Amino acid sequence: MIPTLNEARNLPHVFANIPSDTYEIVLVDGNSTDDTVEVARELYPDVRIVGQSGRGKGDALAAGFRACRGDVIVMLDADGSANGAEIPRFVAALVEGADFAKGSRFIEGGGSSDITPVRWLGNAVLSGLVNLLYGTRYSDLCYGYNAFWSDCLPAINVDCDGFEVETLINIRVAKAGLIVSEVPSFEEDRIHGESNLRTFRDGFRVLRTIFRELRGEPVIAAVPTTAAG
Repeated sequence: MIPTLNEARNLPHVFANIPSDTYEIVLVDGNSTDDTVEVARELYPDVRIVGQSGRGKGDALAAGFRACRGDVIVMLDADGSANGAEIPRFVAALVEGADFAKGSRFIEGGGSSDITPVRWLGNAVLSGLVNLLYGTRYSDLCYGYNAFWSDCLPAINVDCDGFEVETLINIRVAKAGLIVSEVPSFEEDRIHGESNLRTFRDGFRVLRTIFRELRGEPVIAAVPTTAAG
């Protein structure tokens, strides 16, 4: 499942690395003004296009999750930073018993050529705060490359708009008691265009989400029967 906004130039690279046996590609388009949708259809004629009525990455993911039909949902960014060739290792973690396969740039085998020192520091501080407050052991809180069994969607229940969505998902996964397996992933540089991420603005939104979820009621999780083991 790929959220997009004016990513036409990046899609050829993104689609080229997606495994050929992928069940479906769901592309959520946030009202792109370039040829994103047309390019996606040229690259993969069976692509399922979902229009985004709201704005922001969280809103796009929520729309995409509702449209997905497979047993496993993989979240993949459209800027070329996430390598679709890594998808099998995420799926393997799920098949081996995890409910949620969480990409990490900061465990052995992972890395990043894109993250700045300021973003690295912010991620480290926010990861430590979530680990302290929620009893988790996350090494990389703010990374968007993840996969999970579709049965886990009721526990995740995305209801935010922006880049804080990864934090929201990670916290709700922990609150639901789901089994998490961290998967090493390497983040490449964005190929074309500029990111909509704003370090301090979105960092504040992440911090607000951390404390909002701490005050909230526990999430009632669905039992992920597919991943039983």
